[in-house]
Amino acid sequence: MTTENFWPARGRRFARYGRLGRFRQIFFAAFALLFALGGAADARPLRIVALGDSLTAGYGLAADKAFPAVLQEALRAKGFDVEIVNAGVSGDTSAGLLARLDWALGDGADGAIVEIGANDMLRGLDPEKTRENIDAILARLRARKIPFLIAGIRAAPNLGGPYAAEFEPIFASLARKYQAPLYPFFLEGVAGHPDKQLPDGLHPNPTGVETMVAGILPTVVAWLDGLKTN
Repeated sequence: MTTENFWPARGRRFARYGRLGRFRQIFFAAFALLFALGGAADARPLRIVALGDSLTAGYGLAADKAFPAVLQEALRAKGFDVEIVNAGVSGDTSAGLLARLDWALGDGADGAIVEIGANDMLRGLDPEKTRENIDAILARLRARKIPFLIAGIRAAPNLGGPYAAEFEPIFASLARKYQAPLYPFFLEGVAGHPDKQLPDGLHPNPTGVETMVAGILPTVVAWLDGLKTN
């Protein structure tokens, strides 16, 4: 082979290897990008749906002062990458939440906070029916493999002792049935404190929501820590 014939052939070989090298660079760059995007998807925030009535929805308050938004801020301050979805509807009863549950959950959730029953109680509805509705809500969450935390409600004093004796145990008994965490009274530190309520004497004002979040926060943190280890 002459020198003149060798260099062009070798040059073509080098060009072919050069194209292969560039292909490999592009392939590995694309693979790295896909891996990064996959990691970003895996690192999405925990989606927690707050199911409830006006106490969750934030009746009379700006959206950023409602319970879900304030809880989300408090959890993020503790290092939790979490999104709290406000699925509260003012005036909702346990029957109403049961009817709209699938819509409220959408494509699903990593967990749910269930606060319902206050309007059942204020309307003097049969506690046994309230129990059945909340039981059905929790059973449906369990069937969808959505962990949940229960926030309880107490009966207003004007309803009398017999009604309270039927109504108030609902939440603890269902928490035992489903082995779920329970925060016994959602309005702890707010009910009976006019300075933490709106003028209607029922709903929390922004200070009241801060009190509610401070009270339930340790229970929520322990629950979320459990979700991360399961």
